[in-house]
Order: sequence, then structure tokens, then C-alpha cells
Amino acid sequence: MDGSMVIIGGGLAAAKSAEALRERGFDGAISVVAAEHHLPYERPPLSKDFLAGKAERSSVFPHDGDWYARHRVDVHTGVRATELDRDGRFVILDDGSALHYDKLILATGSSPRRFPGDPDVAYLRTLDDSERLRTYLGDGRRLVVVGAGWIGLEVAATARQAGTEVTVIEPQPLPLAGILGDRVAEVIADLHRSHGVDLRLDTGVDSIAVGDAPGGTVVTDDGTSLAADVILVGIGAVPEVALATDAGLSVSNGVDVDGGLRTSDPNIFAVGDIANQEHPLFGRLRVEHWATALNQPAVAAANALGHDETYDRLPYFFTDQYDFGMEYRGHASGKDRVVIRGDTGALKFLAFWLDDDSRVLAGMNVNLWDDGEAIAGLITSGRPVSPDRLTDPEVPLDAV
Repeated sequence: MDGSMVIIGGGLAAAKSAEALRERGFDGAISVVAAEHHLPYERPPLSKDFLAGKAERSSVFPHDGDWYARHRVDVHTGVRATELDRDGRFVILDDGSALHYDKLILATGSSPRRFPGDPDVAYLRTLDDSERLRTYLGDGRRLVVVGAGWIGLEVAATARQAGTEVTVIEPQPLPLAGILGDRVAEVIADLHRSHGVDLRLDTGVDSIAVGDAPGGTVVTDDGTSLAADVILVGIGAVPEVALATDAGLSVSNGVDVDGGLRTSDPNIFAVGDIANQEHPLFGRLRVEHWATALNQPAVAAANALGHDETYDRLPYFFTDQYDFGMEYRGHASGKDRVVIRGDTGALKFLAFWLDDDSRVLAGMNVNLWDDGEAIAGLITSGRPVSPDRLTDPEVPLDAV
């Protein structure tokens, strides 16, 4: 198994793609194109332990330089892919060079959605972003977070634990209600308020004036002015699909791929944040979470080498905020029925999202770490459950 493989991206999905190709026995040339001046790295620590100063910088890299050298993976850092020549099978780089490929894996990830007018505020996507943000946290510092999504709330928790004064502004009535529903969202809101976060819901941002960047003043839609040493904008992410679009690949909500992560060009695969996959259980789905970047590359690599595998893992993500640790499996929306098992006040509970036929679409375990496999089994079985038995801690999950 020889030839040439090119991987475009500098995140976990790129690192795992190179790893999977070698584990599958590919002996040809592998090139990784990473726009940042770093080896490929993973992002969850950037809002958690690395931001808090609890994890070393080296811990964010799945592989060090010696690993890439030993496995003959040529990593091009600080260079950006600007064009795909699908006819000649070349990747054109912004330094004027080109890389030939027999198969190509796109792992270009996402970029933060920018605030209108693009003021010089803080965003959190890169290792450099996290290192910069960390210098503005601590006793006596003031942080204003615009957006109560996962990134904004994780940073709020890390900042509070560092002694920072934190205000979070969110236009919706509850944080994450569109994903989790009101009942679980209320738990999240109470959690942050109990740790001293000034959580301003049903509140929009009228303007941001940057003084000593990334600090300045945020003016809310009720006329309140909030001064901050650092303003963090966390209003979502946008998949990086320009290369795919310009190359004429099928792109909708991300790069469209089949169950085997093949794009509309059989020589090109897409993994991670950008992959808008035809999932065998949930239909077309794009998941911007760590587990996708971790696990999809094995399937893409196998299929790039001529196999026929399907990516059928359940969507999965986790978060750690203060003493709230949770895992979420499956795919649901905040509009689906939510059933709670356990004590939300003690932050030890399970939450389940059910469809109209009482089938489990998704499940969350909060500070209960032995139930993950049982939750996954309920989702993949596709069978209706009894909501009353589901709420009863005395009833085993496999008997609901």
C-alpha cells in the first residue's frame, strides 16, 4: 500500500488520520498541511485544564515531533492550502508549492463566528488564543463573555476558579436550552450563578468598544455598560469549507459525505467538524465535538485504502464546569421530551431525550460514570421505553 496521502488540517482529526493510515499498513508518503505554526493538537484543554494552568503545553499534542519523524509523516506547519486541483490531484499551498495526492483527507475544522464589525476582542479556538486569554485571568480581573454556549460557559467556569469576575451575556432565556431543553438548562444556569457568575439572560449586545484590546466595554441592549479587562466572544463556530466549495465538492451544512466519510469526489474524504455525514441512525448530521475528530479518521483512512467501513458511532461530547462533569451521547434537540432520573440539585442525575414514541434519542450522565454503556444501548436499540420506569433509580436501565 503505497502512493501519497495528503491531510489538510492542524487539529486532532489530522493527527488521528495520519496515525490511522500507518496503523492500517499504509507505507506511502503522508503529508499534513497545518496552517498554524504548531504540530496538530486537540482543543478541549484550551478552555479547561490548559487555560487554567493545570496542564502542560505538551499535553495538547497527540503526537510529538519524534512520532511524526518515526512514522515518516511530513508535517508542513505555518502554511495554508489555498486550492485543490482535483484533475491533477494537487494541493496548492500559499508558499507557492504543491503536494500531489492519490487520496486526500480534509480535516480543516471550524473557525469562530465573528462579532459584527469584528472588534479586537478575544476568541477561543487556537492554542495561541488560549495562551493569550490565560494572561488576562486572575484575582481582580474582569471578564465579559458574549454567548452562553459550551465554550463561553467552560471559560466562565475556568475564569471564576482563577478568581476572575465574570459576566456572561446571552440573548436566550436560558443557556443551551436549544440543545438541552429548559429543565437541564436551568441546572446549568443555577450552577454558574452559585459560583458567582453574573449571568444576564434575555440580554443582547448593542455594541462593543475595544479600549486596551482585548478589553473594553460591552453595551447591552438595555443600555448597561460593562467594562472588562478581556471580552470573549463565543457565539458559535463556522465550518471551514472554502477549499471544498471552491473545488466544486458537494457542500451544504459542511462538506457532504456518505456513511464512509467519502465526499462527492471518491478520492477525497472529510472528517471532524466539517463532515456533514449521512449517519446510519440519525440521518445527515454534522457534529462539532472532540469525539468526532478522535474517531472518524480511522474509518476515513480505512476507506481511503480501499475498504468499505461505515462510521456509526453515537455522537458524544463531555464538559467539566466546577463540580459539574457530564457526558452526552446521541442526538436530540431542546424541543424533545426530557426525562430526569436522579437528583439535579445534588448534580448526580441522568437525563434522557425521548421522541414521540418514547424512544431514547440521547442521554446525559452527570457525575455518574457507570451508566454510559447502558445509555448508549437504549439509544441504539431504537425500542420504546417506559418514561416512568426510566425515572426510577431502582429499575435497571436495561429493564426500562
